[in-house]
Amino acid sequence: MLVTPKKRESRGRHKGSKGSVDLVHCDQCGRLIPEDKAVCVTKMYSPVDPQLADELEKKGAIIARYPVTKCYCVSCAIFLGIIKVRSEDERKTPRPLK
Repeated sequence: MLVTPKKRESRGRHKGSKGSVDLVHCDQCGRLIPEDKAVCVTKMYSPVDPQLADELEKKGAIIARYPVTKCYCVSCAIFLGIIKVRSEDERKTPRPLK
């Protein structure tokens, strides 16, 4: 039996022992990726212009803000600067093959 080296203990996923997980589309490129491997970012979105919202809030108005979650594949997350490529010192040290 051929044993391939395993770069990461989790193989880059957060699945654990769940079996298979659903697929999601990357919001940048449209690639299908497992949802446990996707890099998801939640940002607050307001439909009102920020300058107008500041003026209205000073007068006591309440401006609604909605959470918007976007999921990216690892390639797009690196390209957009959401996650960084680690230097060689910070990477996992390879174990010698038996």
